Amino acid sequence: MALLELIKKRKSVRRFLDRPVEREKILLCLEAARAAPSACNSQPWRFIVVDDPELKKRLCERAFRGVYFINTFCQQAPVIVVIVSEKGKFLTRIGGMFRGTKYYLIDIGIAGEHFVLQAEELGLGTCWIGWFNESWVKKVLGIPREKKVDILIALGYHDKQKAKAAHDREPIEKIASFNAY
Repeated sequence: MALLELIKKRKSVRRFLDRPVEREKILLCLEAARAAPSACNSQPWRFIVVDDPELKKRLCERAFRGVYFINTFCQQAPVIVVIVSEKGKFLTRIGGMFRGTKYYLIDIGIAGEHFVLQAEELGLGTCWIGWFNESWVKKVLGIPREKKVDILIALGYHDKQKAKAAHDREPIEKIASFNAY
């Protein structure tokens, strides 16, 4: 499949089949994420794959409670991938302070996108999750308090026949220009 076709095919999935995801496929997705570029090659990420059903249930019950209820659909996903942000290299952090840019967020975004595109190619569905109770995620998974959890990714098989159509995209001339704003 051509890359652009794969990118256009990928969309957020919120309904998952009750079917486990093979470890080999998860490892391929992690390998794709590991290959992502990062500022000064800092690789400021750590991936925690939660595929144990009981642990995933406990994680979801706590992470999506209260004001975070909108993402309770994650309980259906056989796998939750937790992306922990690690400190970038010293030069990256200093450069980010001068530029007002958190390069580690860009880096984990690229790595996460590599992950979800590889998942799509393998016939898996994903959904990026940014709205969750971070303190409970840390408690359930034993993540040190000083670490930052910015993203969760729900992962699993889904019924492609029932999948919603992709959202419309803005026309290219509305989002891009050459040589000037």
